[in-house]
Amino acid sequence: MQQTGISVGRRTEGIQRMQRQGTYQARPRYDEDFEVKEANPQLGEHWPNVGVKGWMTNGERMVNTLDLVEQMYYLYVRVVKAKDLPASSITASCDPYVEVKLGNYKGRTRHIERKMNPEWNQVFAFSKERIQSSFLEVFVKDKEMVGRDDYLGRVVFDLNEIPTRVPPDSPLAPQWYRLEDRRGEGKVRGEIMVAVWMGTQADEAFTDAWHADAASVYGEGVFNVRSKVYVSPKLWYFRVNVIEAQDIIPNDRSRLPEVFVKIQVGNQVLRTAICPTRTANPMWNEDLVFVAAEPFEEQLLLTVEDQVHPSKDEVLGKISLPLTVFEKRLDHRPVHSRWFNLEKFGFGILEADRRKELKFSSRIHVRACLEGGYHVLDESTMYISDQRPTAKQLWKPPVGVLEVGILGAQGLLPMKMKDGRGSTDAYCVAKYGQKWVRTRTILDDFSPKWNEQYTWEVYDPCTVITLGVLDNCHLGSERPGTGSARDSRIGKVRIRLSTLEAHRTYTHSYPLLVLHPSGVKKMGELQLSVRFTTLSLAHMLHIYSHPLLPKMHYLHPFTVNQLEHLRYQAMNIVASRLGRSEPPLRKEVVEYMLDVDSHMWSMRRSKANFFRIMALLSAMISINRWFGEVCMWKNPITSVLVHVLFLILIWYPELILPTLFLYAFFIGLWNYRFRPRHPPHMDPKISWAETAHPDELDEEFDTFPTTRENDIVTMRYDRLRSVAGRIQTVVGDIATQGERFQSLLSWRDPRATSLFIMFCLCAAIVLYVTPIRVMILVAGLYVLRHPRFRSKLPSLPSNFFRRLTARTDSML
Repeated sequence: MQQTGISVGRRTEGIQRMQRQGTYQARPRYDEDFEVKEANPQLGEHWPNVGVKGWMTNGERMVNTLDLVEQMYYLYVRVVKAKDLPASSITASCDPYVEVKLGNYKGRTRHIERKMNPEWNQVFAFSKERIQSSFLEVFVKDKEMVGRDDYLGRVVFDLNEIPTRVPPDSPLAPQWYRLEDRRGEGKVRGEIMVAVWMGTQADEAFTDAWHADAASVYGEGVFNVRSKVYVSPKLWYFRVNVIEAQDIIPNDRSRLPEVFVKIQVGNQVLRTAICPTRTANPMWNEDLVFVAAEPFEEQLLLTVEDQVHPSKDEVLGKISLPLTVFEKRLDHRPVHSRWFNLEKFGFGILEADRRKELKFSSRIHVRACLEGGYHVLDESTMYISDQRPTAKQLWKPPVGVLEVGILGAQGLLPMKMKDGRGSTDAYCVAKYGQKWVRTRTILDDFSPKWNEQYTWEVYDPCTVITLGVLDNCHLGSERPGTGSARDSRIGKVRIRLSTLEAHRTYTHSYPLLVLHPSGVKKMGELQLSVRFTTLSLAHMLHIYSHPLLPKMHYLHPFTVNQLEHLRYQAMNIVASRLGRSEPPLRKEVVEYMLDVDSHMWSMRRSKANFFRIMALLSAMISINRWFGEVCMWKNPITSVLVHVLFLILIWYPELILPTLFLYAFFIGLWNYRFRPRHPPHMDPKISWAETAHPDELDEEFDTFPTTRENDIVTMRYDRLRSVAGRIQTVVGDIATQGERFQSLLSWRDPRATSLFIMFCLCAAIVLYVTPIRVMILVAGLYVLRHPRFRSKLPSLPSNFFRRLTARTDSML
């Protein structure tokens, strides 16, 4: 395929010229820098005073909230209020503010107009590593509209005398201090209430404090540099079954209408098919499904329209209803249908028209409900982080706790130019379930240290947490009119929880890899400490027999096209709602974390999926080669043993299955020594990113639809990409199934492998003591059982198999 070129523009001519000259020089197939590395940070257990708050579950103290990050000391200054400040001799009033100075760092409060007893209640934080002075000065000044601000007084603190506070100690009580003269020669009028203490990032004041390392940020940028926790909106599937309509009167009475129904919920618009028979009482019985989010702000806008011409539709009636009037369904029980009167389009506003409308009106028969038994997918099922149904009544208790310490990053590349030099203002976003977290932004630092720890409840171990590092482009220093700035992507890490051993702390440095038109590029490394704590091992193992998604997905499944459309709408709703937070979690961040472009066609990704299948087939080829060597007596001892085993199995056929399961058991035990010691990571080797052809990368980063000039080539090219994208998905699914078989004995998921090898041992024993004819009879009768004894839910082996890990987590 690389040798075939299409002459479209000068760009492809250059590609053909390159192909005529010979094959391109491939990049190295593998780079050691792309590996996950062990990290040895000084975590919380090394703190001299680990007294931080605990995380409680079912009355048990599970963990310390900051034992997965390094200790960072900060000097905190809480400026509460002042009293009896002197008035200006000119204005007979005072517009006071406070300036806190420590060495080269200055922080100031807002000024309060015409107030002799102002209140600020603001906290300042100075990193201990950057303290360059032994004194802290707190100034009170009077803001002047013209000229220099007046000096009212100051308070000086010796840093050697400042107390240290460690939670859960109560906050330090602020004290009143008399203001001193500028030169410290005596007291002046006025007092200020201040509290000064030394603490860590475990302090409650850390999140909302003004940080000295973000002193250059101003305006709304101050809110964008702070760490925050966000919660995704609660999403529902809204199903509308349009049954029929009565007494539809077209605008042109001389013809029978061609009627269809169009429904709009927010930005989502769906329509039924045109009723096949021209009649005033059309019937459809068609389901339309939307995504809605609490609180329900949008309304259901239903219109009945007549297609008078292929390019012209006329509205015959409409109705608008709030979503709160529809019932919420938790299972597949039937919902009562309702009749609604339609308002005539363009009328019904005046009272006279309303009286006419009540006498005779068209009406529509609708069955609608909010589905609470489904999980609304807003992310790919390959990287899903939550599988609970919408209705909280159907939630099961949590099975564990996930703690992630976001330590820092190293070796980040410059992402933008600031004052003539490269700069990066990095922050990290983590998403698991409905909870999103965002660390504070570290300004102008290629090796930022966040040392923030977050906790999530885990309801299913077969889920993935996603962490992304981005460059903050909203720091309040943007020029007017440049509001379209977007936060730049630095890299992403995905970790599947089922690959983590319980109660073990993982401290690793993960490469941040991004694919550019020039190839894969390492943007730096992200240091994480991760711990997965299980509450009950029996409950955890029982989860592997449950369906992956709520049962409504199997009893009344959606089509593939429906799920893709609904997922796209759910992503838009989540991005819109999180963008309305303060500070906003912007749309480009949400789309990056939810893999909005994962369905796009990519030659590179298709090749990667193909070679994943080839890697699985290579095992079969190796077995065939080994059997050929046995037949050729290349190793006489092995050949003799195989012949002996063959004769035993022929003589005692009932030993065949027990022997196979026993071999699987011993192979699983043997592979325990080689089990992975670190979580999976983004692997450019299996992603086929290191050796991608420049033409393939150009195609992957091309816009959709393509930017080629020739209309015919554009149409064919887009069609090819669309079809190939589906083939790519199918090939990837086949590879995933094979890799799940491969993971049965590889200890990638310790709990699943433990269950399987114990099953193999039990199966070997049962098959040994049970006659083979009885087992075949039972198995045959079970396979041929009557449909009355079958369930629509997947079987226990199927549920277990679908929960096994694949290498999809490690693909770019």
